[in-house]
Amino acid sequence: MAEKKKVGEEKKGAPHWMTTYGDMVTLLLTFFVALFAMSTISPGKFQQVAVGIRLALTGNPPSVLMGGKSINEEPLITSKTGVYRELMRLSEEYKGKITIEERDEGTLIVLKDMVFFETGSARLTAEAKELLAKVGQIVIEHTVNVLEVYGYTDDRPLPPDSIYVSNWHLGAARAASVVNFFLTELKEKRVLERAVDIRLGRFNVELFYNPDRFYPVGVGDREILKKLKTLKDELEAERILLNEKLRNGEISRQTWEREVERLNSRYSEELERLRREFRRIDILIKREKV
Repeated sequence: MAEKKKVGEEKKGAPHWMTTYGDMVTLLLTFFVALFAMSTISPGKFQQVAVGIRLALTGNPPSVLMGGKSINEEPLITSKTGVYRELMRLSEEYKGKITIEERDEGTLIVLKDMVFFETGSARLTAEAKELLAKVGQIVIEHTVNVLEVYGYTDDRPLPPDSIYVSNWHLGAARAASVVNFFLTELKEKRVLERAVDIRLGRFNVELFYNPDRFYPVGVGDREILKKLKTLKDELEAERILLNEKLRNGEISRQTWEREVERLNSRYSEELERLRREFRRIDILIKREKV
């Protein structure tokens, strides 16, 4: 017959505090496993995770369900006040030749209103290299995201003796020239300037200037031709209206000629403005997905 349990006798087993202790050890193990796992993730993704943890610890975690933004939707540059401030300082120095635009696919930096290339050529001018060195130093060394570089041309056809078959080829060559400048001249310059930091392991030049980050994209004359078509259609509609008024006797021949001359002047002015607009280089900092 089984013995009766004595009064006051407790059931044998681990004390209650071991449950809490076991939970703590499990959480610590999970934390260190997570740290180890993140060691194989790109630095950009690690920064995004760090931002998410910081936001969660402050009591304001990003939540799509609550109407907030997820981590990978946060702006790449405007959230980095130091980088944004440096770009704005450069924009002031170069009198508005740098603009920043947040898009769904990332942050677009437009360098414009400058002679970046020799006419009909993909050779960078000295002025362009000076600006690209300053922008590249900020953008390349403070992000690890993919960088897409866009090369443009205007509407003018290439000369018969050009080495490029079309403006598509020239645009692609211009984008490639910018990427090549970043990975050769700018990289070599930064290696010399930060030799001590590189030697002490404080600056990983191969990480930031990794060729796999850079993608040259040729746009050619596609964008300017779209805008020119819109302009021509608009002016043609006004000419048709003027012709109709002339036939109906609503305006005199002299007025008609004056208005036609005004439309021709407007086209010439807009054409020159568009050609200046597409003297540009675009750098898109692609948004990484966690």
